[in-house]
Amino acid sequence: MKVSTQRLPESQVLLEVEVESEQMERSLERAYRKLAQRVAVPGFRKGKAPRPMLERHVGRDRLLQEALETLIPEAYNRAIDEQQVEAIGEPAVELVQREPLIFKATVPVRPTVDLGDYHSLRVERMPMPVDAAEVDTALEELRHRYAIQEPVERPVQTGDVVRVDVRGLVDGHEAFVEQDKEFRLREGAPTIVLGFAEALLGAQKGVAKEVTLDLPSDYPQRDLAGKSCAFTILVKEVKEERLPQLDDQFAREVGEGFPSLQALRERLAADLRQRREMEADEVYRRKAVEALVEQAEKIEFPPILVEQEIGRLLRDQARAVGQDVDSHLQMMRSMDDELREAIRPAAVERVRRSLALSRLAEMEQIQVEPAETDAEIERLVSSSGPYAERFLQMFFTPGGRDSVERSLLTSKTLDRLVEIAGQEPASLTAEKGPERSAEEGTEEES
Repeated sequence: MKVSTQRLPESQVLLEVEVESEQMERSLERAYRKLAQRVAVPGFRKGKAPRPMLERHVGRDRLLQEALETLIPEAYNRAIDEQQVEAIGEPAVELVQREPLIFKATVPVRPTVDLGDYHSLRVERMPMPVDAAEVDTALEELRHRYAIQEPVERPVQTGDVVRVDVRGLVDGHEAFVEQDKEFRLREGAPTIVLGFAEALLGAQKGVAKEVTLDLPSDYPQRDLAGKSCAFTILVKEVKEERLPQLDDQFAREVGEGFPSLQALRERLAADLRQRREMEADEVYRRKAVEALVEQAEKIEFPPILVEQEIGRLLRDQARAVGQDVDSHLQMMRSMDDELREAIRPAAVERVRRSLALSRLAEMEQIQVEPAETDAEIERLVSSSGPYAERFLQMFFTPGGRDSVERSLLTSKTLDRLVEIAGQEPASLTAEKGPERSAEEGTEEES
């Protein structure tokens, strides 16, 4: 068997394989014996027809096809073993010639990732302070939470809480229906579509009101997105919010109780700062990964990794909308090309980030010990309440345990990346000893 190899861009190898006539003949003989057991040739019992008679009966092409279905995989596996090609997925096979057999196989191989001098990576942490206006907003939210809602007999006004029946028609067909739906008519509160809250203003209890509004372009039902919807709204109840006075008495009634309004403000400010710090940490990690990817010398990978990531994103979308994954993917196939191309840039970026972090973990020799995985599983199970037993069973399957281990490895790698990116320039020389520098200089392809 003759095999030639050619390295292609995007971490792929092209194999061209030519099979000797003797091997082809052996495969044809095996194919004849298989077909003879399945095909009835007039005048012969199954399995007894001579090869020339069987070939005349089924045709040379049928015999060749039967032989190639076995021969091509055999020749491919032998070729990658001989050439020491580490395939990470199924090849794309192109049949060049049937007799003698010549075929090409484009093989995806391990990505190549060179992070360069990643120890010099620096990312500035942007402050995210909490100002007095944000504390005021949080106090207003608390006032609304503790407000008394009193029924009133008047037209709907801004700030009211209303209970309505809603029916929406698109092109004469019912597209939306809700009974006893409650809406809060204040800034930032969710409604059905833009303009719906304004349409409720001035409505009278018990009097149907009609309004036509455009559904947004990202409406969950894609066949309705961007279309005009004729809404019929019937107000069944109007309630006015009576907000409590913002004073020490109010502070004493909130939550576990606070001695004064100032103490309540201080707690709200502390909670906001904690959330802001968590947000800042998340933003910093994301920027650090982006910087790691951007300054990398080379991140090359086969297209199959992007296709796999697109599949994962589609499954994530299905779970996010509460649909069965298989049913969702089947529904999406009608717009498959358009949808896949829309999410391809996100998939490419996710692959690049994942490969960069994996390489960083290798370079920094970051590992997860079995005891760490056990502790994390115990933490997850103990926090899962009534589902603890189910989670325990899931985590102690090989796949479940691997998932926890991968999550811990990613977290530890991100921690190390943040440590590197947040260093002062003066500490760079002390951190990079001769051993680490030598390791970087002899980095192997991954």
